[in-house]
Amino acid sequence: MSTSTLDDSTSTPGASTTAIRSIGLMLASSGVLTINDAMVKWLAQTYPVGQVMSLRGVFVMGVVIAWVLARRHTGQLRVYNWRLQLARGGLMSLSTFLFVTALTLMPLADAIAIAFAGPILATALAALLLREPVGWRRWCAVAVGFAGVIMMMRPTPELFRLVAIVPLLAALMGACRDIVTRKMGTGGESTLAILFISTFVVTLAGLLTIPWGWTAIRLSDLALFAGSALLVALAQGLMIESFRLGEVGLVAPFKYASLVWAVLLGLLVWGDLPGPWTWAGATLVVGGGLYIWRREFALARSGRRSA
Repeated sequence: MSTSTLDDSTSTPGASTTAIRSIGLMLASSGVLTINDAMVKWLAQTYPVGQVMSLRGVFVMGVVIAWVLARRHTGQLRVYNWRLQLARGGLMSLSTFLFVTALTLMPLADAIAIAFAGPILATALAALLLREPVGWRRWCAVAVGFAGVIMMMRPTPELFRLVAIVPLLAALMGACRDIVTRKMGTGGESTLAILFISTFVVTLAGLLTIPWGWTAIRLSDLALFAGSALLVALAQGLMIESFRLGEVGLVAPFKYASLVWAVLLGLLVWGDLPGPWTWAGATLVVGGGLYIWRREFALARSGRRSA
C-alpha cells in the first residue's frame, strides 16, 4: 500500500472501513496492555523498573527474531530511516521513565489522570505536524473521553502542584512517539522493525539503571517476564498497525479504553466492584469512543471524508 493511499485513508468508503479497523486494533492493544500492566505491577514489587524494562525487552527481541527466522522474513527488520527509529525509541524510553518518576512523586490517580492528556496532545500535534483534519466533532468526543478519565480517577488537589509537570511531560513524550509512529508507518518502515528497534533502545535505557542496583532473579518469575514480553510485543504490534492504518487524531482517543479494560479486569480477577464515579466515567469514555466509531462507520457507508 502506498504512502499516498494511507494519507488519504479517510477519503473513500474502503479507506473509511480501514479507519474502523485501526480503531479495533487500538482497542485490542489497550486491552492487551492492561493485562500486561497487571503483570508488570506484580514484577515491579520485587524488581526495579529499569530491570523489568530490560529483561522484558530481551524477551521481546527474542520473540521478534524467532518470528522472522521461522517465517524467513528477515527483510522485515530492514531499517530505512534510522533517525525516526532511534527517535521513537528515545521518546518511548523517556515517557516510561518520566511516568514512573511521577508515580514516586505524587498520588497514582493524579499521575494517571494527567498522563491521559496524551491522546489530546497527540490529536493536537497530528493536526499541527501531520496536517491531519480534526473537526469539532472529534475534538468534542476526545474532550468527553478525557472528562470521563478525570471522573474515574478523581484527582486530588495535589494535581495542581508544580510536580504535575512530570506526568504531563510523560504524556507529551508519548504523544510525540505516536506522531513518529504514524510518520514511520506511512513511510515504509515495517511493524516488526519499529517494534524491534524501539525495544532495543528501551532495553539499553533500562541497562543504564544497573548502578542503582538490580535484584537477583527468581526462576519462578522468568515465566512472568516471558509472558509480559509476549503481551507487550503483541500490544505494541497492534498499536503500530493501528497508527499505520488510521490517523493519529482518530485512533489515539481510543487509548482511554484501557481504563475500561482495567475496570473489567479488576472485576473479573480480583472481584473489585467499581463505584458510581467509575461507572459514570467509564460511560463517558465508552460514549466518546462509540461516537467516533459510529461516525466513521456512517462515513464509510456514505463515502464522505472524516474529520
